[in-house]
Parts: sequence; C-alpha cells; structure tokens
Amino acid sequence: MPLDTRIADAKAQGMFFDTHTHLANKQFDHDLPAVLERARAAGITRMVAPATDLENARKLLSLAEHEPDVRVAVGIHPCDADTVSGTAWLDELRELAKHPKVCAIGEIGLDYFHAPPAGFTLDDWKAHQAQVLTAQLELAAEAKLNVILHNRESWDDLTALVLPFSDRLRGVFHCYTGTLEQARPLLERGHLISFTGIVSFKNAGVIAETARLVSANGYMIETDAPYLAPVPHRGKRCEPAYVADTARAIATLRGETVDQVAADTARNALAFFRGCD
Repeated sequence: MPLDTRIADAKAQGMFFDTHTHLANKQFDHDLPAVLERARAAGITRMVAPATDLENARKLLSLAEHEPDVRVAVGIHPCDADTVSGTAWLDELRELAKHPKVCAIGEIGLDYFHAPPAGFTLDDWKAHQAQVLTAQLELAAEAKLNVILHNRESWDDLTALVLPFSDRLRGVFHCYTGTLEQARPLLERGHLISFTGIVSFKNAGVIAETARLVSANGYMIETDAPYLAPVPHRGKRCEPAYVADTARAIATLRGETVDQVAADTARNALAFFRGCD
C-alpha cells in the first residue's frame, strides 16, 4: 500500500505511533501483555522499542518476533557505553541490525548528566561515549538505517558529531526539550525532533512553544515509557497507550485536531523508520 494511502487511512482511524517505548524495561516484566493490549485499545497501532545495550536488543527482538506492531532499534545507549570496548560489540550490533524487525539504530547519543562509571575520568568518559556514538553512526549509514538520538547536557557536542552524517542518514532527537531555534539547523538538514509527555506539563514552557511552532513534517511523538507519563497520568508509570494523551496536548497547543497530529506524526514516522508499513 502506498505511503500516502496508509497516512490517509491513519488519519481516518486516528492512528497513533509511539516512536520510543522501552518495552524491555524491568517495569514491564510482570504485565507486558496487558500493557500492549491497552495500547492497542487506545489506538496505538505501531510502536518502536529502542535498545540500551546488546542484551536489551536481543530481548526486544525476541519480543518483537511475536508482536506484529512492534519494531526495534538496536544500539548502545551512552549511559551503557562502558559495557563495550574493542570491536566485537560492533560486529554483533551489525548482525543484529540485519534482523527484519530492526527499523533504526538507537538509542545512541551523548549523556553528560550522569557521573562517569568507575574507571573513567570525565574527559575519558566523554571521549569513550563519542567513540561509541561515531562507530554507531557509521554503522547506521552503512546499513542505510536512521538513528534515535539521546541528549543530556551534551547538545553542542552531539550535534557536532551528527550533522556531518546528514547526507547519509537522518536522526530523531528524542525527548526534545529545546527551542525551535536550536532545532532549526537540524530540521533544515532533514532531521526530526520528538516530544514526550513533558509537553503536556503545566510548566512545559519552551517545550510547549516548540511543539506549537515546529512544522508538521518536523516532529514525532513518543512516550519514553516507562518514564515521563503525560497529564493526566503524571507521576505514574508511563506506557505506550499514553502517547494518545501527548498527541491531544500537542493538538491543543497547535490549534489542530488530534486526528491531524496523529496523521502528521504517523506520516513522519513511517517515512523515518524502516519496515514499519
């Protein structure tokens, strides 16, 4: 079915696409089938589950093989970069990326918020994260996959590493909390930003303004479950069903219908992630 037809169907059905949900998180170990059932009942018809390390990636792929609406991004999260060294990990990641349920490389990026793990100075930790990120960007370009990007207090260094890859891949800067002006150089190169439930908070401030102003083809929505539940679930464990609440909050900010937000973000996600038709 052509992409335009799928999007027309999505708009008619109010389809929601959760582009970032950590289904292999331990918080879902006891009730994941019920979590997925609630998501489907809420109109979430596609979910992307990003990995944090190689073990997590294997767990997600095993899950996705039995869930037709779940796709997986494989990658090493910056906070887990200490779990890899040498080159063997990259060879394994390259093989995992060939799995038919893999739709992107992620979650990758830089994180300067958390303290370095034992055995690393701050400078060494930043350098190691950058090395792991660059290797994964090269792998993504080689595999013709786009990337899911994590930023925490590392914006300038992260964008400096990602922008040179703009002619070889696209990135989505997940859980975006910056201004539209910060995002503009990335959006102009074809990259995307993605909003979590934070956009629904009363104190969302600049995040809400960015969601209001960003072009319809420049953003996606996500839960980052089990974290960052939107209003009216704030403070509770987040789950994929709640991406519909994030869509409703953005629709209010933009003066659009929820169906329009669902259609725009689904269109962007379908074009970004491999094999999500």
